[in-house]
Amino acid sequence: MSARLDANLPLANDAMRLLRQDVHLALDHLARAHAEPEEHLHKCRRRLKAVRALLRLVRPGDEAFFEAENARYRDVAASLAGPREATALIETIDRLAEAHPGHADLYASLRAALVERRAAAMSDISAFASVIDAATATCRQGLLRVGALSLPADPNASAAIVADGVRIGLERTKKALARARAHGGEEDFHDLRKSVKVHAAQFDLLGKLWSDKTRHKALDRLGGRLGELNDLAVLYALLEKDADALAVTAETRAAVEKDLKRESRRLRKECLSAATKLFDRDWKRRIAKLTDRLRLQFAAVPTTTLWAA
Repeated sequence: MSARLDANLPLANDAMRLLRQDVHLALDHLARAHAEPEEHLHKCRRRLKAVRALLRLVRPGDEAFFEAENARYRDVAASLAGPREATALIETIDRLAEAHPGHADLYASLRAALVERRAAAMSDISAFASVIDAATATCRQGLLRVGALSLPADPNASAAIVADGVRIGLERTKKALARARAHGGEEDFHDLRKSVKVHAAQFDLLGKLWSDKTRHKALDRLGGRLGELNDLAVLYALLEKDADALAVTAETRAAVEKDLKRESRRLRKECLSAATKLFDRDWKRRIAKLTDRLRLQFAAVPTTTLWAA
């Protein structure tokens, strides 16, 4: 179950609790990544995404804290992206092979090259360990900074901060959707994917304050499809850059790129349709209702719980 805002704590204390919880989980996955890198680096990056979604939720209350800590965890996640990207490329090949069985032999050879490429990237144990150690040190520094988060105890102010964080995220997603619809560039869909992921994480954080099982499932599906679309773009770029290193023949490259373009068109159409249903609306009334619920929640917090985190 995803972590959620606790109705029995003031916002500042709860945000600190959730930050510490997610960073500790990220550190646990980093410790395990030495033995099982693919699984635990992926899980670590998911925890760091949860941290950044929470930071965005309370950003309106402490902009300086957000800027510093968001940059911290963004950079850590980026440093760990290599192994997951290598695995995602292989998974992408498997999906393409299933969708286009007539090119099974071509995909088999390309898959073997990508598996070899991943193994080579993971073979430098000392360099790999250094990356994990650096990420661990940075996350530990982040833990020491959690207590610097400064948010008001006033229920009205707390409610406004969270509601504003949600509103800003929704507006960001709507703008990304508009750009993706108008231009359809890879970067446009990449931005849409990131903003959808942030909204989905914040949706989980709100729990019963915004309970909608249908929306939850739709967000998961959309996030998955946008992820697949991004993987196709990464594979296409790799073929353009390293076709020779992968020993890809001109015939294989032409066939694979044709399949990539076909799958990309299909996924873009599907993602735009789903995102439009989820985000292309006026959210003022929904945000107003959320603000009222948050205000009641924070107003009900006993004053005895206003301890220093």
